[in-house]
Amino acid sequence: MLFPFIFWGSLELYENTDALAVVRALRPDEPITLLRPHAATRAARFFVEKFQGKSLYAVKANPSPALLELLWNAGITHFDVASLGEVRLVNKFLPDAKLCFMHPVKSERAISQAYHNHGVRTFSLDSRDELEKIVRATNGATDLELCVRIRVSSEHAKLSLASKFGADPSEVADLLVATRQVADALGICFHVGSQAMTPAAFSEAMEHVRAAIVQASVTVDIVDVGGGFPSVYPGMEPPPLESYFDVIHNAFEDLPISYSAELWCEPGRALCAEYASLLVRVEKRRGNELYINDGAYGSLFDAAHVGWRFPVQLQRSDTSIGTQMAEFSFYGPTCDDMDHMVGPFVLPDDIQAGDYIEVGMLGAYGCAMRTEFNGFGETETVVVEDEPMATLYSRSAANDIGVTNRHALVSKK
Repeated sequence: MLFPFIFWGSLELYENTDALAVVRALRPDEPITLLRPHAATRAARFFVEKFQGKSLYAVKANPSPALLELLWNAGITHFDVASLGEVRLVNKFLPDAKLCFMHPVKSERAISQAYHNHGVRTFSLDSRDELEKIVRATNGATDLELCVRIRVSSEHAKLSLASKFGADPSEVADLLVATRQVADALGICFHVGSQAMTPAAFSEAMEHVRAAIVQASVTVDIVDVGGGFPSVYPGMEPPPLESYFDVIHNAFEDLPISYSAELWCEPGRALCAEYASLLVRVEKRRGNELYINDGAYGSLFDAAHVGWRFPVQLQRSDTSIGTQMAEFSFYGPTCDDMDHMVGPFVLPDDIQAGDYIEVGMLGAYGCAMRTEFNGFGETETVVVEDEPMATLYSRSAANDIGVTNRHALVSKK
């Protein structure tokens, strides 16, 4: 049976389409982004069916219009936008989507245009100044959903988001009271950090929500637990996502306002990490350093700047069985010494110039961080139909929500 992949805007047919098939057919000179639409669809349906509330896709993780439409078709109707640019983008491709402007610090112009030109009614804030700005920019609108962001710990997450935003506990009660006076619907939101490795991150944060509600003595209409839902990477294997959902739902049900409030979340990484991987070519080997044609200023920003370890696989037809594995670091294609990804990335020890490597789980923050520094940055995209290198969406979970695919929904590690 033949399966399609899309390359340079044209439709080609190859048997058993996967990364190795792309290498054999194209021997590409430039990096290629491999897209797996079925993986993004599966993740979206998982959240829609299993999270007992409303899921807002965090657009910053991957703003690809094709991905936005995939998520919409899979049942994601709310989108967490963080800038006027993201507001315009989603509104252009999904005019019926509900947009929630969840960046706590915005320009007055951005608020005004989002409200008056794009129908945005949901905004977050973490200060009295921001509240007053929203009121001015919307001309004292009476149909606002305003979510007060509180500061919570990021100690359980691989990347902290605890420093920049969030009202101080000493200010939360007064801010909730003031916001309640002008909001049609009042919300509380928080963010436990990116790649939270335990559901305890959410249960602890929900205790802060409880304390804020009790102290302020206000009716809260929305509790937004933010993002932080993890994916699978080398050395980072979190519990099943269902355990996060259970902890969140139980904590929400224990709140004094659960009978009338809505529960929201803002997954980004968890919805799109498995959507894409990157096919790169080795241009040079120097000991255990590999020079590849993408790097810190392209899709591998996180690998360079925050030491993120992505899964890797050598894509070569004649790989010898039993070849020893070794740890490698990568250098990207630019002239900058900072274009360095320490890893370690574990690959066969006989890897050499001309070989191709697939770097997995780059649907989140891969294309979103890409630049054209030093004249590099161009990539083509190919749609493939094999499974991502790892997944949190197991076969049993997929069957529960009616996802079918000819491939096993299991880790390839």
